[in-house]
Amino acid sequence: MDLKEIQNLIKFVANSGVAEVKLEMDDVKITIRTTLEGNVSETTYVQQMPAHPVIQQAVVPQQIAPATTTPVAPPAENSNYITIKSPIIGTFYRKPTPDKPMFVEVGSTIAKGDVLCVIEAMKLFNEIESEVAGKIVKILVDDMSPVEYDQPLFLVDPS
Repeated sequence: MDLKEIQNLIKFVANSGVAEVKLEMDDVKITIRTTLEGNVSETTYVQQMPAHPVIQQAVVPQQIAPATTTPVAPPAENSNYITIKSPIIGTFYRKPTPDKPMFVEVGSTIAKGDVLCVIEAMKLFNEIESEVAGKIVKILVDDMSPVEYDQPLFLVDPS
């Protein structure tokens, strides 16, 4: 089961109103627990079944903000900027490795397809590429910070 399938499963369970779902496959065991009172929260546990006696597991907790809150919106003067958002949940990194330079800085000119950052999810490092050309105006997330799905990462001036 790949990351996209797990994300789709989490979304499906969150929208279905079911309190808990457990899924066991050959090498993966997933438990998704949803509480639907006042604050909506969702907890997902993914455990990789061991191929040998050493137990290895990955636990991925996820918090979803209450439905009444809105995402942090940039000020009105930034309305002509394009917001690049996180396509996945994970840890945001501005560098490919600790000893390499940052992918982009404020003021960097980017083209469509340029790598902007890396997001680590379940020990996989996913390069996040720009879908627009322009200039980086603001970096909205600190290096090595956890990010949520659809969280704003960068503001880009397309002009």
